[in-house]
Amino acid sequence: GFDPNYGARPLRRAIQRYVEDALAEEVLKGRFGEGGTIRIRKAAGARLYFEVAEPVEAPS
Repeated sequence: GFDPNYGARPLRRAIQRYVEDALAEEVLKGRFGEGGTIRIRKAAGARLYFEVAEPVEAPS
């Protein structure tokens, strides 16, 4: 969250650690194709799951 002395830096570090690093591992494994949208789900505990989101068509 936010710390009066450090601003949002602790939040930035948490996002890097739990989202960016884990997502980079999945990308390097070739799990996701180019140009897709990835949805992040949180399970029990601190475990995150990454999945390809199905495209949503805009209403006409």
